Amino acid sequence: MYDQNEAPIYEALQRFKKMRIVPFDVPGHKRGRGNSELTEFLGQNCMDVDVNSMKPLDNLCHPVSVIEKAEKIAAEAFGAANAFFMVGGTTSAVQSMILYACKSGDKIILPRNVHRSAINALILCDAVPVYVNPDTNQELGIALGTSVEQIEKAVEENPDAKAILINNPTYYGICSDLRRISKLAHSKGMLLLVDEAHGTHFYFGDNFPISAMAAGADVSSVSMHKSGGSLTQSSFLLMGSRINADYMRQIVNLTQTTSASYLLLSSLDISRKRLALHGREIFAKTVEMAEYARSEINSIGGYYAFSKELINGGSVYDFDLSKLSVNTLSVGLAGIEVYDLLRDEYDIQIEFGDIGNILAYLSTGDRRQDIERLISALAEIRRRFGKPEAGLLSQEYIDPIVAETPRKAFYSEKVSLPLEETAGKVCSEFVMCYPPGIPILAPGELITDEIIRYIKYAKEKGCQMTGTEDIGVDRLNVLV
Repeated sequence: MYDQNEAPIYEALQRFKKMRIVPFDVPGHKRGRGNSELTEFLGQNCMDVDVNSMKPLDNLCHPVSVIEKAEKIAAEAFGAANAFFMVGGTTSAVQSMILYACKSGDKIILPRNVHRSAINALILCDAVPVYVNPDTNQELGIALGTSVEQIEKAVEENPDAKAILINNPTYYGICSDLRRISKLAHSKGMLLLVDEAHGTHFYFGDNFPISAMAAGADVSSVSMHKSGGSLTQSSFLLMGSRINADYMRQIVNLTQTTSASYLLLSSLDISRKRLALHGREIFAKTVEMAEYARSEINSIGGYYAFSKELINGGSVYDFDLSKLSVNTLSVGLAGIEVYDLLRDEYDIQIEFGDIGNILAYLSTGDRRQDIERLISALAEIRRRFGKPEAGLLSQEYIDPIVAETPRKAFYSEKVSLPLEETAGKVCSEFVMCYPPGIPILAPGELITDEIIRYIKYAKEKGCQMTGTEDIGVDRLNVLV
């Protein structure tokens, strides 16, 4: 048993600051003395601990002292056999777990509405995706979770697959039946990998959906910086007992920096301590605020802040009550239009807006008056900008037609064509709205008239389009 009051990396940095070491190493700002403008902006305390790896502070690539101890404490807090500190975001954690599970030619079963980081990993290792197209909620226009029955069918048809990857929860708060999927995977000799980017709070709160580690998953990628309170880009990679942690460290070191930021590492250490000691109280408050906001927004009329009523025992096995996801189509506005209006007219920045929905990410950093301001702004947007719903697209997810593996498509000979001329061609790059970073098109997928219409509509409504070589997304790279 470890003492969750400890924060070994933070404590080591505090000791280091008292040592008055003269720096003849990197970083070149030399504790801020060499860059006064940056020091004024970030503060001296920050610059004092933006330091390089050294014996008193350990080394993330091969931890043997304070980082090693901090990782063991974190593993215990999350109920994992091992935990790694990740400074490349959950992107690097997702990629590491796929690179661990799959080599060139190996199959991996996964929903198509994965984050681009998962498909990037397939490009890197040349694994073959077996996509499970998720069910969709036609009213909301969103992809749902992955049902056990869908996974069973994919496993039956691909018994040689090495792993199953599940998003849990989705951006919208929808969860799958991880316990049953875990048992199924292990009965077939497959690993269960979970992209748990939006589920940090599952480990530290009451009445949340089950966490990946508690459900028996083999590896989980957790964005501590999302709901856990650490600095942006800091995450945890959690491992169960079936995973060779020493080999996983080698996999992580293939892509993660050798110059880990101690600002990120200490933020993980401090935030883990906070959640381990006070998480239940913290997230009870978050859920209380989310439930209040849902009730008030639904009373406005037009908006639909959805919740546990979506649960159907299959593709929506459970729902994360801390997620404030709101469908906007009945007020005659696309989600991205409401997103823009909240920022431009009311100085409110929410997490994202897509074709039909918005997501306000709540944490204990929010105050009751902030929630009231959001509710009032949404009511005023309906009154000032609402219009008939006719003409709005609702479908967020379009089933892909896979023609080539992501790696082959990405590296094959290609040509750039105007968007209107690409129907029937195979895409060789990503097209996506960010956030959430789920591809509309991924390398190797067939471009259809429906997809072209969707891309044009998303651009027209103001979605932030990313992934393409052409910054304006007026042209796409396709296979020759």
